[in-house]
Amino acid sequence: MAENKQIEIIVSESENDVRLDVFLSGHPELELSRTKVQKLVESGDIIVNSKTANKKQFVVSGDKIEISIAPPEESELIAENIPLEILYDDKYLAVVNKPAGMVTHPGAGNRSGTLVNALLYHFKNLSSSSDPERPGIVHRLDKDTSGLLLIAKDDNVYTKLQTAIQNRDVKRTYLALICGHVTEDIGEIDLPIGRSIKNRKKMTVTTVNSREAVTHFKLLNRYRTYDLLEVNLMTGRTHQIRVHFAHLGHPIFGDPDYGGRDKWHRGIFGPEKPLGKKILGIMKRQALHAQKLAFEHPVTKEKIELESKLPDDYNKLLNILNNEGV
Repeated sequence: MAENKQIEIIVSESENDVRLDVFLSGHPELELSRTKVQKLVESGDIIVNSKTANKKQFVVSGDKIEISIAPPEESELIAENIPLEILYDDKYLAVVNKPAGMVTHPGAGNRSGTLVNALLYHFKNLSSSSDPERPGIVHRLDKDTSGLLLIAKDDNVYTKLQTAIQNRDVKRTYLALICGHVTEDIGEIDLPIGRSIKNRKKMTVTTVNSREAVTHFKLLNRYRTYDLLEVNLMTGRTHQIRVHFAHLGHPIFGDPDYGGRDKWHRGIFGPEKPLGKKILGIMKRQALHAQKLAFEHPVTKEKIELESKLPDDYNKLLNILNNEGV
């Protein structure tokens, strides 16, 4: 049986007064989710200054943190012959174009048909990361968000790509159609995001148990009712783009969770009106597409820039907006 991995971290002065689970989940050496860190705390596998850590503990500069991580459990994931558009592929990493409607990795109720199931079929090697349910997955996209995803084929490359993302050295550019109009053609949204207290499946802008979230945007086209934006993620929080623009009163077009569907379309067109029915029928998800990826290859140091074409539903929607003057 493989032994637990032992890691020791000394908290620096710049990292002073940060909650323990936030500090460790953001540490590049660990590759741990906040949930995983909390489970390690509960199981007594995190020691701070020779004492067992507690859930609400904050770290202080100079603290010695010792972590014992059990080897990942054997995954029961099944490789499935699911068609996959691969835009870049070498022995270290790949970039794939995830279609809307595909879940990124398995979870409760989703054991097959995910991107991970497809990856296991198409690639011989994938990084193990820190979660046996997410082999190869460097970052994720929501089920109904389409576009480019980085895939790591070994643990070393995974760690380097994670670090590059945390250092903002990976440029992730999205195309987003928002309801209403932004006041600036170029802007920044710098608002912390955390789990919603009212609905634990959703995220929200909050200062309670939240993390820094920064989104940059540029106006590409202004329609009568909507704005088409180029959006760049500086951080990678769950639902970040959707939450930030919904908070500003401009939810992503078609977003069923953050007010971008019924609220806007019923108020402006009404589902009973011909045009309302038309656009609701074409775009049955949020109009968010991970269009571009730019990064330095962690091994070859090659500059890689990739772009994926817009899905058919997104193209059809924009054509209607252009032709109807909506």
